[in-house]
Amino acid sequence: MAYQPKKRKMTAEINVVPYIDVMLVLLIIFMVTAPFVTQGVDVELPGTSTAKTVAELSKDDSGAPIIIEVDQHGNLGISVNNEDVIRGLDMNTMLTRVRAELQLNPKSTVLVGGDSRAQYAYIIETLDALNRAGVASVGLMTEPLEQ
Repeated sequence: MAYQPKKRKMTAEINVVPYIDVMLVLLIIFMVTAPFVTQGVDVELPGTSTAKTVAELSKDDSGAPIIIEVDQHGNLGISVNNEDVIRGLDMNTMLTRVRAELQLNPKSTVLVGGDSRAQYAYIIETLDALNRAGVASVGLMTEPLEQ
């Protein structure tokens, strides 16, 4: 009698265990690297005793504040309506974004926050570029002095 192999039925199954392993490794990587991602430019503002807060300015003008930050190395960042700072912008990109926001809401307050360690020239270049772009009024941000 000749040997006849058993006929096996083919099954189509996907083994999901390797996919779960990969997803867990990715989750761990994202959890470990998340604290190292910075949300804004570290700016150390100079202090003053007569400054208004951004909330007070927003109430007065009823517009969303447009905040431009200049760090100590001259890098630019922009935040609109208290959103996260978009950093690493060049001057033209920043001006385009400011013009677009002012077209949407002409009553918006434009504020420049310069790091106290930044060279004065970086802040003046930013103010000059905003002036050439047609921004009529720009405020300078400071920190309130502790009494």
